[in-house]
Amino acid sequence: MTCIVIVVGAGRGSRAGEGLPKQYRTIGGETIVRRCLKAFLAHPDVSAVCPVIHSDDRDLFTQSASGLDVLPVVLGGDTRQSSVFNGLSAIAHLEPDYVLIHDAARPFVSQTMISAVIGALNDYPGAIPALRVVDTLKSSRTGDNQRLIDTTRSRDGLWRAQTPQGFRYGDIMSAHEQCASEPGHSNKHSDDASIAESCGLDVVMVDGDERNIKLTTPADFERAETLFGQLEIQRESQRETRTGMGFDVHRFCPGDHVILCGVDIPHDQSLAGHSDADVAMHALCDALYGCIGGGDIGAHFPPDQEKWRGVASKVFLLHAAQQVLDAGGTISNLDLTIICERPKIGPHREAMQGALAAILGLDASRINIKATTTERLGFTGRAEGIAAQAIATISLPLGD
Repeated sequence: MTCIVIVVGAGRGSRAGEGLPKQYRTIGGETIVRRCLKAFLAHPDVSAVCPVIHSDDRDLFTQSASGLDVLPVVLGGDTRQSSVFNGLSAIAHLEPDYVLIHDAARPFVSQTMISAVIGALNDYPGAIPALRVVDTLKSSRTGDNQRLIDTTRSRDGLWRAQTPQGFRYGDIMSAHEQCASEPGHSNKHSDDASIAESCGLDVVMVDGDERNIKLTTPADFERAETLFGQLEIQRESQRETRTGMGFDVHRFCPGDHVILCGVDIPHDQSLAGHSDADVAMHALCDALYGCIGGGDIGAHFPPDQEKWRGVASKVFLLHAAQQVLDAGGTISNLDLTIICERPKIGPHREAMQGALAAILGLDASRINIKATTTERLGFTGRAEGIAAQAIATISLPLGD
């Protein structure tokens, strides 16, 4: 099953007030259109995302979509209907089974809603998220004072349509082609469900979300900033703290320095190992893997593989950190204890801390490095090698 999402952002948003087109304004430091693109790219059932933009917005879109893997942009038309048609035509060669069409001015679309719309297409040609109308409805009089009530309308059977609106690709493409051939077609339909309905397609409604607001007026942007803050608080409450522990040992061998946390420390011996034998980094790797149930460093970089011989342990640490990131986690704290009689660690602690912070993109205050001895007991006490122990703490989204 191939599902492509068309994100429609070719409008000018004149009701949003002065400034950039609304889809390129920011909420929480990120543009609205980028939030939309990221939401769909993160969904496992979405195959690709096709952006439809205004011809004047190429540079704005390029900046907003930097680093995101989207299809080549499609230029919109004079109306939303024509812009969607351009998007549908542009993806025809990809032969999608399903297509979702989403307003770029709705940045709070949820993964649950995307799943519901896609799932409904197994049984119906079209599906949209919608909210039941609960307020009493009034119609106004015509004339100079349209604020005067004319009558009260029944709200029975009325729903508020949202996006993304999903369809079987062949059905909605045919519907758009049929509507495009009608006189005065260009702005006849306010959404794609209306086009589908006009062609006799059954469109089912799934649960909408009050948070899935369409940003239209300046007041909507104020509401969106508040909503963003609430969602951030909610996301944090849906995360858990995990810890992992790592331990490693390397014996001394002939040499003139050791490498600890990526820092060369002068010494009358070196550490033996298949890679650069950075015992401290190896312990940190295992601690990070431990946080996500990722095994140990040997499982990812087997010591019997020649390609890892002499490799800088920075490669291993970056991999472990990326594994945490891929799992949705963020590193909160690293605590490292180096156990040896010599060399002395204290004079190099700040450099080691800085090196780790630069590799991991962390503030140095989140990395603690300690050193201790075993009071001349055991192999470290006999100066036969160095041991390191690490504890990592990460924040991770709660599992299902």
